[in-house]
Amino acid sequence: MNIEEKLIMLIEDNPNDVDLTLRALKKSNILNKVVVARDGEEAITMLLGDNRIIPQVILLDFRLPKIDGLEVLQRIRADERTKLLPVVILTTSKEEADIINGYKLGANSYVRKPVDFIQFSEAVKNLGLFWVLLNEPSPIH
Repeated sequence: MNIEEKLIMLIEDNPNDVDLTLRALKKSNILNKVVVARDGEEAITMLLGDNRIIPQVILLDFRLPKIDGLEVLQRIRADERTKLLPVVILTTSKEEADIINGYKLGANSYVRKPVDFIQFSEAVKNLGLFWVLLNEPSPIH
Protein backbone atom coordinates (compact mmCIF):
# COMPACT_ATOMS: atom_id res chain seq x y z
CA MET A 1 0.00 0.00 0.00
CA ASN A 2 1.39 3.44 -0.78
CA ILE A 3 0.85 6.86 0.70
CA GLU A 4 -0.85 8.14 -2.45
CA GLU A 5 -3.96 6.26 -1.35
CA LYS A 6 -4.22 8.71 1.57
CA LEU A 7 -5.11 6.02 4.03
CA ILE A 8 -6.13 7.06 7.55
CA MET A 9 -5.14 4.80 10.43
CA LEU A 10 -7.23 4.96 13.58
CA ILE A 11 -5.74 3.30 16.65
CA GLU A 12 -8.65 3.10 19.08
CA ASP A 13 -9.99 0.38 21.36
CA ASN A 14 -13.35 1.93 22.22
CA PRO A 15 -15.95 0.71 19.66
CA ASN A 16 -18.13 3.79 20.27
CA ASP A 17 -15.24 6.15 19.53
CA VAL A 18 -14.37 4.15 16.41
CA ASP A 19 -17.97 4.46 15.18
CA LEU A 20 -18.13 8.17 16.04
CA THR A 21 -14.86 8.85 14.22
CA LEU A 22 -15.94 6.94 11.12
CA ARG A 23 -19.34 8.69 11.11
CA ALA A 24 -17.71 12.10 11.56
CA LEU A 25 -15.30 11.49 8.66
CA LYS A 26 -18.11 10.28 6.40
CA LYS A 27 -20.36 13.19 7.40
CA SER A 28 -17.53 15.54 6.44
CA ASN A 29 -17.17 13.86 3.03
CA ILE A 30 -13.73 12.56 3.91
CA LEU A 31 -14.10 9.26 2.13
CA ASN A 32 -10.56 7.96 2.51
CA LYS A 33 -10.17 4.35 3.57
CA VAL A 34 -9.80 4.07 7.34
CA VAL A 35 -7.89 1.16 8.81
CA VAL A 36 -8.64 0.51 12.48
CA ALA A 37 -6.26 -1.09 14.97
CA ARG A 38 -8.06 -1.95 18.22
CA ASP A 39 -4.99 -2.19 20.45
CA GLY A 40 -1.35 -1.13 20.46
CA GLU A 41 -0.01 -4.54 19.51
CA GLU A 42 -2.24 -4.72 16.42
CA ALA A 43 -1.16 -1.20 15.45
CA ILE A 44 2.53 -2.07 15.68
CA THR A 45 1.99 -5.21 13.59
CA MET A 46 0.10 -3.21 10.95
CA LEU A 47 2.75 -0.49 10.79
CA LEU A 48 5.94 -2.50 11.20
CA GLY A 49 5.05 -6.09 10.21
CA ASP A 50 5.64 -7.90 6.93
CA ASN A 51 2.42 -6.60 5.31
CA ARG A 52 2.79 -3.13 6.68
CA ILE A 53 0.56 -0.23 5.77
CA ILE A 54 1.66 3.34 5.16
CA PRO A 55 -1.07 5.74 6.26
CA GLN A 56 -1.26 9.42 5.42
CA VAL A 57 -2.01 10.12 9.07
CA ILE A 58 -2.35 8.12 12.28
CA LEU A 59 -5.03 9.04 14.83
CA LEU A 60 -3.76 7.54 18.07
CA ASP A 61 -5.59 7.05 21.36
CA PHE A 62 -3.47 6.95 24.53
CA ARG A 63 -5.41 4.43 26.55
CA LEU A 64 -4.95 1.16 24.67
CA PRO A 65 -4.82 -2.49 25.71
CA LYS A 66 -1.67 -4.61 25.31
CA ILE A 67 0.64 -1.72 24.34
CA ASP A 68 -0.36 1.81 25.39
CA GLY A 69 -0.42 4.78 23.04
CA LEU A 70 2.81 6.31 24.31
CA GLU A 71 4.74 3.13 23.60
CA VAL A 72 3.10 2.85 20.17
CA LEU A 73 4.23 6.40 19.43
CA GLN A 74 7.73 5.64 20.71
CA ARG A 75 7.99 2.59 18.44
CA ILE A 76 6.68 4.52 15.43
CA ARG A 77 9.32 7.19 15.95
CA ALA A 78 12.10 4.66 16.60
CA ASP A 79 11.64 2.86 13.28
CA GLU A 80 13.27 4.35 10.20
CA ARG A 81 10.28 3.34 8.03
CA THR A 82 7.65 5.13 10.12
CA LYS A 83 9.44 7.88 11.99
CA LEU A 84 8.16 10.63 9.70
CA LEU A 85 4.50 9.55 9.57
CA PRO A 86 2.17 12.19 11.01
CA VAL A 87 0.72 11.07 14.34
CA VAL A 88 -2.18 12.91 15.92
CA ILE A 89 -2.97 11.96 19.49
CA LEU A 90 -6.76 11.89 19.77
CA THR A 91 -7.64 11.16 23.37
CA THR A 92 -9.84 12.08 26.30
CA SER A 93 -6.83 12.70 28.54
CA LYS A 94 -6.45 16.22 29.87
CA GLU A 95 -3.36 15.32 31.89
CA GLU A 96 -0.54 17.79 31.36
CA ALA A 97 1.98 14.94 31.67
CA ASP A 98 0.28 13.11 28.78
CA ILE A 99 0.44 16.20 26.59
CA ILE A 100 4.12 16.78 27.42
CA ASN A 101 5.05 13.12 26.94
CA GLY A 102 3.14 12.95 23.66
CA TYR A 103 5.05 15.88 22.22
CA LYS A 104 8.38 14.69 23.66
CA LEU A 105 7.90 11.37 21.88
CA GLY A 106 7.20 13.10 18.56
CA ALA A 107 3.45 13.59 18.24
CA ASN A 108 2.57 16.08 15.52
CA SER A 109 -0.58 17.18 17.29
CA TYR A 110 -2.56 16.56 20.49
CA VAL A 111 -6.35 16.81 20.31
CA ARG A 112 -8.73 16.13 23.18
CA LYS A 113 -11.87 14.27 22.21
CA PRO A 114 -14.88 16.45 22.91
CA VAL A 115 -17.72 14.65 24.69
CA ASP A 116 -20.42 16.23 22.53
CA PHE A 117 -20.92 14.51 19.13
CA ILE A 118 -21.25 17.78 17.21
CA GLN A 119 -17.97 19.10 18.63
CA PHE A 120 -16.33 15.70 18.16
CA SER A 121 -17.54 15.60 14.56
CA GLU A 122 -16.17 19.09 13.91
CA ALA A 123 -12.80 18.18 15.45
CA VAL A 124 -12.51 15.02 13.33
CA LYS A 125 -13.59 16.93 10.21
CA ASN A 126 -10.88 19.55 10.77
CA LEU A 127 -8.26 16.87 11.45
CA GLY A 128 -9.22 15.01 8.29
CA LEU A 129 -9.26 18.10 6.12
CA PHE A 130 -5.87 19.25 7.34
CA TRP A 131 -3.96 15.94 7.45
CA VAL A 132 -5.47 14.35 4.34
CA LEU A 133 -6.10 17.31 2.05
CA LEU A 134 -3.85 20.20 3.11
CA ASN A 135 -0.77 18.66 4.68
CA GLU A 136 2.06 17.74 2.36
CA PRO A 137 3.43 14.40 3.60
CA SER A 138 7.09 13.58 3.76
CA PRO A 139 8.22 11.92 0.53
CA ILE A 140 10.53 9.62 2.52
CA HIS A 141 8.91 6.42 3.83
